[in-house]
Amino acid sequence: MTPWPYPRWIAHRGAGKLAPENTLAAFRLGASHGYRMFECDVKLSSDGVPFLLHDDTLSRTTNAPDSLGTDNNATAGQHAWGALAQLDAGSWHSPGFAGEPLPTLEAIARYCLRNALFLNIEIKPTPGLARQTGEVVANHAAKLWQGASVPPLLSSFEVAALEAAMTAQPDLPRGLLLDSLWSGWLETAQKLDCIAIICDHVLWDPTSLGQARQAGFKTLSYTVNDEATAQRLFDLGLDGLITDRVDLFTPVSACA
Repeated sequence: MTPWPYPRWIAHRGAGKLAPENTLAAFRLGASHGYRMFECDVKLSSDGVPFLLHDDTLSRTTNAPDSLGTDNNATAGQHAWGALAQLDAGSWHSPGFAGEPLPTLEAIARYCLRNALFLNIEIKPTPGLARQTGEVVANHAAKLWQGASVPPLLSSFEVAALEAAMTAQPDLPRGLLLDSLWSGWLETAQKLDCIAIICDHVLWDPTSLGQARQAGFKTLSYTVNDEATAQRLFDLGLDGLITDRVDLFTPVSACA
């Protein structure tokens, strides 16, 4: 894992807002804009299949309330993969993506490996399933990327999920996600043996960056969608920027 193997620019949920998030179509579109690394959210179906979805519920990005006969607040993780696989996860975005399915982590892994792309897997547990999700996602990732020169970066806001991932697959790299600099954030990242800290971009300043760097962490930021913010972070020396604006920022190369 030395030197840092990942590109600086990372496409958020595949292609930001240009395609239905967390779908294979989004990954393909992001790749067509020159992106070589992607961020996605992964949770578990009720029968333990890791699949891509950000929200706890299915209502925002699928046709689940109609097709599954659920209410808008039904939890995605309460459904088996066989039912989830039948959902339309594209029509909500635009008609051109109608019928786009939810992808499994395995499908995304195969696409990334086949095309020499890098991945940041955010472990996004159903409430109450942080440890189970961290363990299962880590085990699947280790199997899917077995023998690959660069493994995926596992990240989460959920400390318990990262703890479980570390126990299950200690060799997979981890990053702690932060939406605030809560008390003990740096010590927690050290305890989890993380290699990176991934912050809301407003949290990075010379002080916080210096603390993270002095402790040996790589530093990443989400979600960077304007040129002024990107320039500020470049000037600070951030190692990675996660963006929705794959149409605005074009990576110069795989390592730009």
